[in-house]
Amino acid sequence: MKTLITLLLIAMGTFMSSAQEIDKMALRMAVERQLAVYPQSTLQDVYKAFYQEHLGPEHMIADTAAVRSYLYYELSTMGDERGNLYYEPIGLDGDYVRVYLKAVKDGLITAGELLQAFIDSAAARQEPGVEWTCMWDAVVQAVDEVKPGLGSAAEREALREASVKKQAVHHSSAYNDAYHPHYRIVHHTIFEMLLKPTIDMFQRSVRVRLKLKSMPRIPE
Repeated sequence: MKTLITLLLIAMGTFMSSAQEIDKMALRMAVERQLAVYPQSTLQDVYKAFYQEHLGPEHMIADTAAVRSYLYYELSTMGDERGNLYYEPIGLDGDYVRVYLKAVKDGLITAGELLQAFIDSAAARQEPGVEWTCMWDAVVQAVDEVKPGLGSAAEREALREASVKKQAVHHSSAYNDAYHPHYRIVHHTIFEMLLKPTIDMFQRSVRVRLKLKSMPRIPE
C-alpha cells in the first residue's frame, strides 16, 4: 500500500520544490481562518495545526500496534459528537486533512480504513521546501497581524524552542474544553482517493433526504 501511494504521489507531481517560498498573504488567510473557526485557539493550537500540515503524522506511528489500540480506545471513550463536520484541511496548503472520528462513529468509514490511511500518510509526506523553524516564525508574524498579543512571552519562547527541535505539542486545555477534538490527520491525496468519496456520498444522501422531508406532501 505504501509503495502504491508513493508512486501515485510521484506521478501526481506532489514533490515540493526545495526553493519554495512562503506565501505570506495565503499564510495570513490561513491563520485568520484558524482563529475565526476556532476562536478559543491559543498560540499552541495554531502551532499544532501548522505543525501537522508541515511535518505530518510520522512522529506518531513508530508503534503501529499502539496506534491501533489507542484509536479503538479513543473511539470507545469519546462522547457523541454534535454537528456534521467530518473533515477539514489544515495549515497553509491543506496538504493534510483532519478526519474526525465522528466519521467512524456515524458509520461513514471504518476504523480500519481510517487507521490505514493515517499510517500510509506518514509514508506519503514529502520534505517541505521550507524549514519548520522558518515556517513557524512566519506563522507567528501572521498571528501578530491577525491577533496581536496571542500567547505570552513564555509560551512564545517555549514554542520557538519546540520548533527548533521539531517537537509536536498537544492541544491546549482551552481548545479541548471548547471543541473536544477527536481526529487523525491524513495526507490529502490519500484522503481524496480512499475516504472523501464515501464521506461526501453520505453527506449528499443526507441532504437529499432532508430536502425530500421538507417538501410539501401531495394530498391523496
